[in-house]
Amino acid sequence: MVNYIPMTVSGEKKLREELKYLKHVQRPKIISAISEARKHGDLKENAEYHSAREEQGFCEGRIQNIQKMLSNAQVIDITKINNQKKVIFGVTVTLLNTENNTNITYKIVGDDEANIKHNLISINSPLARGLISKKLHQIVHIVTPNGKKSFKILKIEHI
Repeated sequence: MVNYIPMTVSGEKKLREELKYLKHVQRPKIISAISEARKHGDLKENAEYHSAREEQGFCEGRIQNIQKMLSNAQVIDITKINNQKKVIFGVTVTLLNTENNTNITYKIVGDDEANIKHNLISINSPLARGLISKKLHQIVHIVTPNGKKSFKILKIEHI
């Protein structure tokens, strides 16, 4: 049974770009560094060689990880889904924190795309799980690592 990985269109694009970079820029650079380090003699005591081999292992591991994610990806283009005024994967949702009357906007994305600094929250985060299937103007109570929080859903956008 295949476990599909939900992903936005932009998330898939970023992964494909990273994969291309790793395969066509980083991998050749590492191979060249290994080749150059081999010229320096005894490999047992060659720190440059061991460092390049370690970097190669990380690079190849990331390539395999990205390829696996892309092969199991379920890419969801939120712009092609009718806005039912309900929170679903891929939407951008604006919330009012009812405790301090501040607004915050988040986009609900896949695990690998999440970046709180850019207001991208994982579908598996407590906040996103609490928001899924809730409707516009609904007040939602969510248990977070920092305690129970209340939010009012102000806007749901398919952008």
